[in-house]
Amino acid sequence: MARNTLMTVQAPQVEGKERSEVWTARVKSVASGGRRPFVFAALVAFSALYYYRPEDFIPVLNYIPMARITAVLGFLALIVGMISGGKVRVPGAVKILWLLLLQMSICVPFAMWRGGAFSTVFERFSKGVVVAMLISMAVVTVRELRKLLWIQVSAVALVTFFSIALNHHNPDGRLAGIQKSILENPNDLAINIAISFPLGVAFMLRARGFKKAIWVVGLAFMSLGIMLTYSRSGLLAFIISVVVCVWEYGIKGKRRHIVIVTAMVLILGLGAALSTSHYRARVESIFLGNVEGSGDKGSLDARKALLKKSIMVALTHPLVGVGPGCFILVDRGWVVAHNSYTELAAESGIPALVLFLMAIGAAFKNIAQVRKSQQYAEDPEFRLFTQALWAGLAAYLTGACFASTEYNLYPYFMVAYTCAMVRIIGQPLPGGRQGRKEWSLSKASYDGVTRPQPLGIR
Repeated sequence: MARNTLMTVQAPQVEGKERSEVWTARVKSVASGGRRPFVFAALVAFSALYYYRPEDFIPVLNYIPMARITAVLGFLALIVGMISGGKVRVPGAVKILWLLLLQMSICVPFAMWRGGAFSTVFERFSKGVVVAMLISMAVVTVRELRKLLWIQVSAVALVTFFSIALNHHNPDGRLAGIQKSILENPNDLAINIAISFPLGVAFMLRARGFKKAIWVVGLAFMSLGIMLTYSRSGLLAFIISVVVCVWEYGIKGKRRHIVIVTAMVLILGLGAALSTSHYRARVESIFLGNVEGSGDKGSLDARKALLKKSIMVALTHPLVGVGPGCFILVDRGWVVAHNSYTELAAESGIPALVLFLMAIGAAFKNIAQVRKSQQYAEDPEFRLFTQALWAGLAAYLTGACFASTEYNLYPYFMVAYTCAMVRIIGQPLPGGRQGRKEWSLSKASYDGVTRPQPLGIR
């Protein structure tokens, strides 16, 4: 008995960074036997090609069908993953996305433009389902999740930085991304900044020295980018993102310096922004419409009309809509609805909208489940990423009210990240235990390390 007591007193405690390393070591040791290296490598390549788009900066790559390469790479990785790793467990959120793909496929034969609907479903949206499936299959450690999150936020930060540095504006004076696709349009660039900003904060908080300074500069340029895009939807999404970050990282995380610094930056930044008549008018136009000097040009009134039209189309075509990607053909207006929810209902029916909302809801449920895990409580890095995804999802829900994003991939990346987190905390641990149930074990036996017990001696 005395010997056991002595061993207990001498056993080291696992705190802070050591706990994070213990979690990573345990999951890696268990996951190494069932890893799919090719699948994860293909997923990393897919993500890098999607976010960085090297063909926009290396002219010779324009002659290479990069979009098709990424599609083939994703589907090939999916096939390899399905046949090489035994039984595949599909998360609930990903199952919902497969059902959404099925619903859209059913809508194609009834579409106003079948060719366009087919292209929208199988060349655009299907990639989102595939990438969600790949992430849920291949990501089994925090290190792997970190790599994918880093690709996303670094791409958005770099594009924003160089767009500002090169003064890359569209004809009406709004900042536009220097690359094409998802970060080219000012509104798309702004919403991607809003949902990626919390990830940048997470990386900044875990960084040290020079790396922390780089992330601070990146976050500053992302904040500036929001203002220079003059995107009202991006601004609203960014405000939600910052509020959640302050609550999660500053107030709940007891980092008072974040609250103080954020308050100072907001006061100075908004003061500088609103001191310019054009930006002040732009913000006022959110509520007042075509304010003089806002550059609105009737945009708010037009969007109200589009919102009403998309709702009417959804109600008159409730089951299969007018076809994915076909709302632009209604009345030959050739404009999108600027609302992901009503446009999806109008194009693919109300069942599609319900499935879309269920997928986003499942992502929030995943985060709630992760918050209850012991890894969330004891792994600081894992906790930071969880909070960042929660903030990013909240920002996306806001931004999607003013932008058509339902066929882009980045919403489904975020849904899949939450599925990966659930898988990480649910990894089988030595002794046949499950990570997600680990929280119920006594702290004395956690991680197989005997912890010091109170001896009644002060």
